[in-house]
Amino acid sequence: MSVAAGNRTTPSSPVGLHRVLDPVGASLPQAAQRLDAAPGLWPDEVRVSIETLNLDAASYRQLYDKHGGDGAAVRAEVLDIVATRGKMQNPVTGSGGMLIGTVEEVGPESTLGLSVGDRVATLVSLSLTPLVITDGLAGWDGRSERVPAQGHAILFGRSIAAQLPDDLSPDLALMVMDVCGAPALVSRVVGEYAARGVRPVVAVLGGAGKSGSLSLAAATEAGASRTLGVVPHEREAALLRASGLADEVVVADARSPLGLSEAVAAAGGPADVTVVCVDVPGCEQPAILSTAQGGTIIFFSMATNFAAAALGAEGVAADVRMLVGNGYVPGHAAYALELVRGNAAVRSLFEGRLEE
Repeated sequence: MSVAAGNRTTPSSPVGLHRVLDPVGASLPQAAQRLDAAPGLWPDEVRVSIETLNLDAASYRQLYDKHGGDGAAVRAEVLDIVATRGKMQNPVTGSGGMLIGTVEEVGPESTLGLSVGDRVATLVSLSLTPLVITDGLAGWDGRSERVPAQGHAILFGRSIAAQLPDDLSPDLALMVMDVCGAPALVSRVVGEYAARGVRPVVAVLGGAGKSGSLSLAAATEAGASRTLGVVPHEREAALLRASGLADEVVVADARSPLGLSEAVAAAGGPADVTVVCVDVPGCEQPAILSTAQGGTIIFFSMATNFAAAALGAEGVAADVRMLVGNGYVPGHAAYALELVRGNAAVRSLFEGRLEE
């Protein structure tokens, strides 16, 4: 298939190769330096009018820390990244986030099942989504991961999007869908243990956060024998204790190998399954030392250094299976939304974050 784009006629690709400008033909959109974000569609594409961007936690923290909490500087850098790259991809973390908006045009060969007027959340990263911002982010102070915005985004033939539910606010749905891959994979992994007659101990680093709280709920539902929620300070510990989502709340620095492993052991560990949901670097070896031999570590943080994880496990002779949470499991959005609907503690934590 092909379509004229400006004064060009080029073949299209369901994975977006036709939108890669730099390096041309040498990479997929996520790895590309620059994308073509022009509004004209190829036949299998969809254009979405943007309402809100949700920057992923690791990316936002890096930008916030870099600029010392200066919201105007954070906003200016986000605008520069999008203008330069044609997508929102933090050059340090490599990650992006996701968005909600309204479908404004659907190519005649699109297979995404979307119609003009649908309000949707994209379930693919902004790091590979062609994006144009037209309002200068005038409604955003740079002090939150949630970014009111105007402009458009392009979805490819193999992108993923979900219609926003009617029973949840758009901001709440966006927060849930942004991390919906985490609980789905945790449920799958814990379910594999349960199928073998084993009820695992599950430790979640960052247990009071978005992906962490959903992961704790998913682990319990899938058959964990004991859940340990690890948080960095007492304020989050109080929130997590009040929620009842974790059987034991552990206050520990997830970057401290001995500190974390000793705290997890004292709470009933080592863990059979360790889920890393924190948005700071340096948690690889602590997670390894907190996990039992033959156990599983799921890395959901975009701050993870995967070379450090692999070499760190080798260096301490740890026989652990390490999984990269890639953000997609079939049915992940529906599952996460059902957890929020059916678990008052999870919903309360999420709604509390909306009020921050």
